[in-house]
Formats: sequence, structure tokens, C-alpha cells
Amino acid sequence: MVPDVSTGASTPGLINYLFGKGRRDEHTDPHIVAAWDMAGAPDPGRDPEATYTQLARRLDHHVDLRTRELGGKKPPQHVWHCPVRTAPGDRYLTDAEWAEVARRVVAATGIAPEGDERACRWIAVRHADDHIHIMATTVRADGRRPRTNRDGWRAQRECRKIEAEFGLRRLKSGDLTAPRTPTGAERAKAERQGQKDTAREWLREQSYAVAAAVRSIDEYFTVLRSLGIQVRPRIGSETGEVTGYSLAAPGDTASGEPVWYGGSKLAPDLSYNRLCERLATQDLADRPQQVADPAEPWHRAETAIRQAHAFLDSDDDVAAQGHLDAFGDTLHNLALATHGAHRAELQAAAREFNRARRSAIRADHRAATYLREAAKELAYATHDPGGLAIALVFAALHVARAAAKWHEQRGHEQQAAAAEEAFRHLQAGYQQAAQPVLADLTRRAPRATTISRFEQDLRAALPDHADRVLADPAWPALTTSLARAETAGHTPRHLLAEVAALQELDTADRPAEVLNWRITVQPNRRAQAARKRSTRIATPVAPAQQPTPTTVNDRLTERGRHR
Repeated sequence: MVPDVSTGASTPGLINYLFGKGRRDEHTDPHIVAAWDMAGAPDPGRDPEATYTQLARRLDHHVDLRTRELGGKKPPQHVWHCPVRTAPGDRYLTDAEWAEVARRVVAATGIAPEGDERACRWIAVRHADDHIHIMATTVRADGRRPRTNRDGWRAQRECRKIEAEFGLRRLKSGDLTAPRTPTGAERAKAERQGQKDTAREWLREQSYAVAAAVRSIDEYFTVLRSLGIQVRPRIGSETGEVTGYSLAAPGDTASGEPVWYGGSKLAPDLSYNRLCERLATQDLADRPQQVADPAEPWHRAETAIRQAHAFLDSDDDVAAQGHLDAFGDTLHNLALATHGAHRAELQAAAREFNRARRSAIRADHRAATYLREAAKELAYATHDPGGLAIALVFAALHVARAAAKWHEQRGHEQQAAAAEEAFRHLQAGYQQAAQPVLADLTRRAPRATTISRFEQDLRAALPDHADRVLADPAWPALTTSLARAETAGHTPRHLLAEVAALQELDTADRPAEVLNWRITVQPNRRAQAARKRSTRIATPVAPAQQPTPTTVNDRLTERGRHR
């Protein structure tokens, strides 16, 4: 059961909507199921004698009575509106059950506390099987305003109790960090335009993807504009500095004017202040120079992701929250830099994890600097690392599962569910990408004598895990990776012990698969030694700069072409 509290200024406008046909004639049999006083609230849906307009005006007169008594002191946002909807698949409630829901919600939110004779006037209208609309005017009989602080959270909490008592589907409780859901009008508009997402949802996802890739707030605005998004900074009247911003999607207009959404209205962590907290202010020219090994960004990202996993197992909640936020950036940039059919699953994982990256715990972004910087390097990576990218997805998959557990332990129900959904997408993407590679490694397994030697190395390095590794179907693939690592300058026995120490294997379902991908991300020692020798004898030259932001612009533009 989902409540959605909002406020407005027009009582007649809301009444006209509630008792009208709806934007697509979807309203059937609109009528009042509960009110502050059923005898004193005329029901436009139940009076066959009077015209609709007359009844709407009469109802407006009754509901808004206390507001008019204030005269010129009428509050500007005095209309309180709360649709309450059952979850898909739930049984349809009767009018009497919806009446009880309405009375409990207005009591819980402070609109009409039980037994308060001076409470606000309100009505609950049902015009569909699966939901009601509660409307109230936030002026009490004594002229005071009701105490509605945290009304959305209190409505959610009451709905969780109602779900249990009515035998309905139990939804996840929120903590006031969820983004605003699109309105019915926004969804209807998207459908008319043939868009999968509303403008609000599309702008939110583009904003997250851009913020993950850029290094300054100025670059954030620049890249958004390059995607065709209109940007309107808010300038402080006293300081003359930017204090906020709003965005408008291409082609999204109302009465010929762009429809603007403030950053904080898209998501709490997309506000100007929150972005500034985690984005550096350095100029584009100050970016780190490109490293000689194009695979290095992938190596760093894998190391940083493993460190993030360790923070989620620690007691430092603010540092862990910082790593969750940076991990969200990593998923966006991993999808940005990845090639192949599994890219769609990675994009879906990044989108789902946006809800898991924030909670009521304030993040320590400085603690996650290494992961965030490694994530940004991925956005500019031009090298296709093959198996290295799959190893990175494999590592991300385990962090997503750890994030779900971390949120669950702290009672963050919505975030835990979002992290689990991201895990499922990562798992699907991993399977798509990994199975062909593992099959190819299996076909290329070395000779039996070499496999026997690797088995001896395995038993010597990991005696407690050897039997499980050998029983894993991925063992033949692992032998191929060990042979390649040996060619690259590693000693198999030492390498197995080294990669096994990176993270425990006791809980791994496929330990050979885990070892295989950890070995994949180990650098080529012979190539490293060769580069060092060539560096000593070569004439020094200025290293090349990283690709310009245009690289990221092109990739992000490709993602947003559907709008």
C-alpha cells in the first residue's frame, strides 16, 4: 500500500480532477467513501438531482470553509493531497475498508487526529478499484495549522500496519531518502509521447550517469547541455554564486515553456550541495595524465571494488555509505565502458542501485576517494580488456550482494531490495559475458601433465580449499588462466596463495571461478619489466593526456538517444 503526500493551492482544481472522467476516461464511479463528517460533505458522485458543477462548488464551500474564514491570511499551499494505492496483485478493498484506511491515514499524519473536534476538514474519494485520494485543507477550526511534519513517513508507517492487518502485500518502508515518484499526469504524458520513462525519470538517470563520469560541477553542467538537456542555474541574490539548478528534458514543455525539475526534486543526492560535496572543483586541464598501460584503469577499479567490500564488512557506517555512493558511480561507468550484449544488464544494475546508494546515514565521501577516482578513470577507458572487464563485473556482483546485506542489517528495506535487484542484473550480465569466455578457457586447457602440476600447486597453496576447487566445473578454465599467468611471469603456487588471500573462499559457491577471475586481473609481470627497461633507455617524452570529455559525451549521448 503506497501513500504519496503532496500539497497544492487549489481546492476546486483538485475536486474537479477527483470527480471528473480522468485524463484518459479512467475514473469510474467517483464517490466519497469517508470524510470529516459524512453528513456535512455533499457527494458529487451520489446526487442525481444537481449538476456536477453545482456539487463541486458546494463541496468546495464545505471543505474550504476554515480557509476562507482566515480571509487574506489564507496559506498559499493549503491543500493536502494523499493518494493511497494498493500494490499490484492485491485484492480490491471494499468502500468500508477504504474508509478505515482514510481515517487511519489522516489521524497518523496529523491532519485529523482521533478525537480532535477542531481538526482539518477532509474527504476521501474513490474513483478506481485500487486506490483512493484523500484531500484536506490544512487549516483547523481554531485557525491553526496542523502538525504534519514528516507526514509522508508517518503515512507510510501506518500503511505498513494496515497491510499486515488487511492481509495485503507487505511493501518496503522508506526513510525519506527516496526520490519523488512521477505523477499520473507525467506518466500519461510519457505514454502519449511514446516514451518508456517520464521526463523526471529520464533526467534523473542522465544526471546520475553524468555525475559519475565528470570531475567538477561545471563539467557536470557542460555535459548535460551537450546531451540536449536545458540547465538553469539558480543564483543567490546576495552572493551572486550558484546555489542550485533545474533541468528540462528535450521536448518536454507545457504551454510552450520547458518543464523544469530541480536537482533535489530528481533525487536527494542530486541537489547542488550534495553534488559539490563529492565532485572536485579542478579544471578539466588538471586531469591526471593517461598511464602507459591501457588496462591499468580496470586493474585499479577491481582493487578499489574489493576495498569497498571490506568497508561494508566494517563498523564504520559513514565510510561504508561513502563507498556505496561511489560504487553507484562505478556501476554507471562500468556500463559506459563495457562492450557487448551484457551492457544492457549493467545499465539496469546501475539504475536499480541508485536507490541503494543513499540512506539516512550521511556519507563520508573522502573515505571513498580511491574508488570514486578509479570509477571516473573507467569512464575514459578506451581499451577493451576482455576477461578483465568480466572480472570487474564479477567483483561488482559480490559488492552488490554485500550492499544488500549491509542495508538489511540496518533496517533499510527499500535500499536492500534495490541492491538485491541490482545484484540480479549484474548476475545476468555476468552470465552472458562469462559463459562464452569460461567455455573458451576450458577448450584451451593445458596438457594433463601441466594440469597435474597445477593440482599439486593448488594443494600446497590452498590445502583447505583444494577439493572444492577441483570439484568446481570451472577448474579446467582455471588451469588455462594459471598457464597464461605462468607465461606472464607468475609462479602458480605463489599466485594461488596471493589471490586466495584477497578475500575468503569459504562462502564461495564456485571457488575455482573466483580464483580464475582474480588471476585474470593480475598484471603481466614480464610486460611490466619490459616497460621499465624501455623507459630507462628511451628518450623522455610528455605522456599523452586522457581523452577529452567528448569521449564521455558521445557515450552518454548514445545512452540518451531515445528521448
